Amino acid sequence: MTDRADRSWAEPLATGVALADAQLRLCWINPSLAELLDIGPRSAVGQSLAVLLHEAEWMALAKRALRETSPLQLRGIDIPSIRGDAGRMDVSMQALPSGDLLLEVHPLAAPANADTPLSATLRGFAHEVKNPLAGLRGAAQLLQRRVDDEQLRSLAGLVIAEADRLTTLANRLLRNDGVAARPEPVNIHEQLERLGELLRAEPSAPVIRHDYDPSLPDIQGHADRLLQLLLNLARNALEAGAHTLVLRTRAEPATRLGDRVARMALRVDVIDDGPGVPASLRNTLFEPLVSGHSDGSGLGLALAREIAREHGGELRYTSRPGETVFSLYLPMGHAHD
Repeated sequence: MTDRADRSWAEPLATGVALADAQLRLCWINPSLAELLDIGPRSAVGQSLAVLLHEAEWMALAKRALRETSPLQLRGIDIPSIRGDAGRMDVSMQALPSGDLLLEVHPLAAPANADTPLSATLRGFAHEVKNPLAGLRGAAQLLQRRVDDEQLRSLAGLVIAEADRLTTLANRLLRNDGVAARPEPVNIHEQLERLGELLRAEPSAPVIRHDYDPSLPDIQGHADRLLQLLLNLARNALEAGAHTLVLRTRAEPATRLGDRVARMALRVDVIDDGPGVPASLRNTLFEPLVSGHSDGSGLGLALAREIAREHGGELRYTSRPGETVFSLYLPMGHAHD
């Protein structure tokens, strides 16, 4: 995201996103942030950023962020809405080449009996996508019953399973759950094998290699969300020109995840042989609507990072021509400060 004309990409995000100018006046906020603040997106334009960052030291940090090359974070701050109620949130601030300040607002987990704010845009999308998914699933079932070729039957089964997975995600959005309330044991290798099946079914399938640590235990999480994260990483690599992917798992001791340290973390590496991340994108790669290809939406990596954070994890990368590594870190056991 390099200028204000690019902001339409952030409209459907569940993450709150805002742009402020060099004088720290709001230029634009997306529907999710408008819902969090209980303010109209148009009404917010021109207001001081203090409507979001109401403490003097937070505004001072925002001024500093305009001069920095790397993002600055505010963790666990109380942000009030127009109604006067407040929610605890993490805020990330990143200066853009245009001179504007990009802000991402992540609500922290609410009590089990509290409502979770959810973008009306996402709700509408979830509702609209369910009918085509049902039609897709029905057509795949018919094919599965009518074809004799075992490989074609297997591909139809893959379509059915993916339609079911996406329907589950849509239902959670419509129930205002966001993600499942209760994490379940997830075998990360099963998700990586599933990822391989999906990629091999694509017209220009990449070469996929595996380098697993079979001793790794299950983690607590949401299998469908983690699979979506891995799909986003893999497809981003393929869109960038990669032909070979290596899927690697390792245990990583004493790993910092946000403001905590996990005694042991699960690391999942998606390694590709593409040209590498352009230097111009390296500081903003995970920001919404930042893309290295002309037809890209710039949402895949932003959503992947959002899912990593939902699981208490982190998403990082290293890159050079011929080898880019995106590493997902997920906690095993309890983290400590």
